[in-house]
Amino acid sequence: QVQLVESGGGLVQAGGSLRLSCAASGRTFSSYAVGWFRQPPGKERELAVAMSYSGVSTYYADSVKGRFAISRDNAQNLVYLQMNSQKPEETAVYYCAGYRDYGLGLFRAGKDYEVWGQGTQVTVSS
Repeated sequence: QVQLVESGGGLVQAGGSLRLSCAASGRTFSSYAVGWFRQPPGKERELAVAMSYSGVSTYYADSVKGRFAISRDNAQNLVYLQMNSQKPEETAVYYCAGYRDYGLGLFRAGKDYEVWGQGTQVTVSS
């Protein structure tokens, strides 16, 4: 069973950058697609970015295109989310999540993700 642990959250000023990490345990992680979700206070959780197991396919929400970048290192069982030019409205708990990738495309709904991390808080000050 794959387990995920996020790190790297914290306080950043508007316009600043932050990099989140997601460390996975389990030998099969390289076969998992991964996504970074976020949930602002009082709002629903949304998918920000996702990447297939191979890294070939990616998805970026319109709101983060050009500013966020997802990457993965399957040899190290790590996934990263680089966030640039951050905005105060992006204050949220950020979650790393994954599912076994059978080549059916990148899922966008949280219900389709099998494993989740505990989340890491990102606060963007204005």
